[in-house]
Order: sequence, then C-alpha cells, then structure tokens
Amino acid sequence: MSSKSILNDTSIAFLEEYLNNPSPTGYESGGQKIWMEYLKPYVDTFITDTYGTAVGIINPEAPYKVVIEGHSDEISWYVNYITENGLIYVIRNGGSDHMIAPSKRVNIHTKNGIVKGVFGWPAIHTRNRSKEEPAKIENIFIDLGCSTKEEVENLGVHVGCVITYPDEFIILNENKFVCRAIDNRIGGFMIAEVARLLHENKKKLPFGLYITNSVQEEVGLRGAEMITKTIRPNVAIVTDVCHDSTTPMIDKRIEGETQIGKGPVITYAPAVQNNLRELIIDTANKKEIPFQRLASSRVTGTDTDAFAYSNGGVASALISLPLRYMHTTVEMVHRDDVENVIKLIYETLLTMENEETFSYFKA
Repeated sequence: MSSKSILNDTSIAFLEEYLNNPSPTGYESGGQKIWMEYLKPYVDTFITDTYGTAVGIINPEAPYKVVIEGHSDEISWYVNYITENGLIYVIRNGGSDHMIAPSKRVNIHTKNGIVKGVFGWPAIHTRNRSKEEPAKIENIFIDLGCSTKEEVENLGVHVGCVITYPDEFIILNENKFVCRAIDNRIGGFMIAEVARLLHENKKKLPFGLYITNSVQEEVGLRGAEMITKTIRPNVAIVTDVCHDSTTPMIDKRIEGETQIGKGPVITYAPAVQNNLRELIIDTANKKEIPFQRLASSRVTGTDTDAFAYSNGGVASALISLPLRYMHTTVEMVHRDDVENVIKLIYETLLTMENEETFSYFKA
C-alpha cells in the first residue's frame, strides 16, 4: 500500500470540517459527533462515556482488546472576570499560550451562540520601549466592544464561558496542513483513517479494535484515564503530536531532533512497552516507512501514560506526528507524515498476533 494513496478528497474534507469545529476541553461533544458520523461505516458499534470520550469498535465480542487512540480536545480559555467597563480577563483551559493572545480574534461560546471579541493590546506608541511589558496571564484581556459589565452580560457572556480562536484550516505549499487544534484532532483523524483502510481493504482482525477519541487530554490525560477503565484493553497504541525542533529558538540538546516531513516519531520512555515498540519499529523497517526516534524523561506527557499505568499495566506505545508551532493557531504538519502515521498504525495492527502478551519473561 503506497503512502501516497492513503488520503482522498473525502478524507481531506472531513479533516477540514473536524479541525474547524471548536472542541475545547470539556466541550468536545460537537466534534465527537462529526467524528462518529465519519467513522460509522467502518466500525461495528460505538461506546461513549459520561464526559464524552467516543470509541468505535471493530469485533466487539473479541476477548483480546487493542486500542488505537488520539485525543479530541483543544486548548482554550475561560472567562474569569468581567470589569465594570466591560473588559474580560481569562484563565487557561489547558496549556493556552498567553504570548500569542494579543490582537487575536476570539469566539466566546454562550447559550445564545458565539459572541465575537478580540484580545486587545496597547499600541506600540504607548508602551515603554526601554522596558517592554510582555504578554502574561495577568495583563491579557478581551474586548467585546462593550462599555459596561451589564452590556457584556446582556450578550450572554458570564464567568465560565469558554473561549476559542476562529482560525481555520489551510494548506501551505500543497502539503503542509495548518490550523489551530491540529493538537490533537489530527490524531482522531488518523485513527479514523486506519479504520477506513481496514474496511476498504477488507482486512479482518483476530482481536477487538477500539478506535478511541479521548476527551480532556490537555488538562491531565483525564479522558484516557476514564475510558481505559471501561475498555480494559490489552494493548494501546497512542498517537499525538511532538515538536519539530528544527525551527528557530528551540534547543535540540533539550528537545531532541525531530522534523516535519521525515516520518512518524517513535518514543522511548518508561511508559512505552519495549516489545510493543520494537514490533512497531520492525513493521516500519519491513514496510519501508520512514521514522524518527525521540526519548522522553519520566513521562511522555501524552495519553500513553494514562493507558500504560492503568488496569495493572497495559502494553502501550506512542507514535507521534511532528508538528511546528504547538499550542498556537498556526500548528503545521506535513501531509506525508500524516499518511505515514496512518500506514504505520495500520501495518502494525496487521502484524500483531491475537493474545500477544508482550511479556519480557516468555519461556
């Protein structure tokens, strides 16, 4: 199967709709419905949980369970305080970056619908240029064009409303996908494409496959923590994003060296089960899928950790997609890498044996 043939026009249309749809942490259900509708022809059934994680299942009766997983939530802001003259101060919902906020347009989500606003910032003429005040959580604020707190509240905006950026999907130079929230709705997209390929190529797996789109990763892997106790999988292959460390101002001595366009990134970390990782690497080599390596100290910081340390230990591995400008509104990935992550997960599943324990202590 050539990686060039993986994505089609329908895939790209789904990706664009799915990325453009807001799914802030804690409010992922709208995006999950889009994802489930796309996945429906390729799975036997679905389960969902109380907080909105969605799982498409192939072979639900099989006792041996394999998870492939991404997370569905995007970073955002909460309305935290409304001043008497109608300005809004915010707190984070996930790892939102205060440095990129000034002059950004925002959508505030209310029961009355979207209310538009902007992150204001003092003009360059008025700032003390000998001692520039940097953007920080204490001084960034949103302006809705209102002059009183009452005007703001009349629009339906109140403390606790969630705020997202409206920036939408574009393609640069034919093969770079750019959007906010590629971290990590691209993961949900890639695992959905694995399910599509299994269906279209009429591949029958000997085990149950749980295509899992978890919520609330950005606030501590919480969705994965919940759903792994429901599924009780034997194996979990997680996909998330990692940094392209070749752009300016990143220290490769700290971040390692990974780059968009050079293939999926396979992680070494305590949470990564070595035999499962080696199966993935062997598959990549046999199928001539390019890949990169990354080491993570202590934790991966992804849902891999939640699966690995659940239910007495679940053999888990992480296949990452290299990405530029994480947690900004211009996150960028390479189409070739997206296709190769899909291909690597797909081919690994076809290689995996039913009832494989991945034990280090086989006789």
